[in-house]
Amino acid sequence: MITHADILDAAARIAPHAAVTPVKVSAALDGLSGASLFFKCENLQVGGAFKFRGALNAVFALNDTQAGHGVLTHSSGNHGAALARAAKLRGIPAHVVVPEGAVPSKLDNIRAAGAVIHSCAPTQAAREAKTRELLVTLGASLVHPYEDPLVMAGQGTAALELLHTVQGLDAVIAPIGGGGLVSGTAIALDPTDVALYGVEPEGAADTVASLAAGARVTDIVPDTLCDGLRALIGVPNLAIIAKHVQQVLTVSDAQCLAAQVLASEHLKMVIEPSSATVLAAVLANSKLFEGKR
Repeated sequence: MITHADILDAAARIAPHAAVTPVKVSAALDGLSGASLFFKCENLQVGGAFKFRGALNAVFALNDTQAGHGVLTHSSGNHGAALARAAKLRGIPAHVVVPEGAVPSKLDNIRAAGAVIHSCAPTQAAREAKTRELLVTLGASLVHPYEDPLVMAGQGTAALELLHTVQGLDAVIAPIGGGGLVSGTAIALDPTDVALYGVEPEGAADTVASLAAGARVTDIVPDTLCDGLRALIGVPNLAIIAKHVQQVLTVSDAQCLAAQVLASEHLKMVIEPSSATVLAAVLANSKLFEGKR
């Protein structure tokens, strides 16, 4: 588990390289939702995603001996590219295990950042098996995309910035894939009375199923346009969610696509479906968030 002190340490460690992203508002979206909405624009983070925060924290926390052997992860896109960028900043090798069928533009981002790509079959088991194999042959340090405590702490710095920027929040809503962002957010919010909600696509709602079963459910095959949220919830991440997250909501792909259009129209931003889940969830649960900040 991570602590609030870990979030503060991460904020200091990544400050020289990560962007402090802006918060945007929209009177039109406030009117549609019946709430006061504040959008933390991690799409304007280095590399276009919050993943850079966690990757930076993990890479720059390595001692020189560890760093010399490079870093390794498995990722379908954003985390792999983020780790490659962080490794390049430190001048060390990066290796990324990527499942077949990954989004081509995200593969291009990984390559452009200088990582070596290792392909595997498009299953969680294949990702993990290939990663274990490379750990032995390369001697690199594993930077897990969401179960690594340093990654979780790095992702939590986005919520820390949000709290400094916007006062009097009633709730924070974060998407859930493997659970790195929502876990870090939970610990960042821990000293406050701000309620935390998670959101999953209906076609990849393994966290909801796991919470209902009281144990991690691993046999769900993801079927969603939200490619960034197809990963199974991590073991430590599920424990943090069970303790800190008030409720995990689900949204359809159609609701995410509609939210993408609204973000483009009213925020003047192009966001991916995984990101649009949070706006979709607010609009689909208006009674839950009505009148709240």
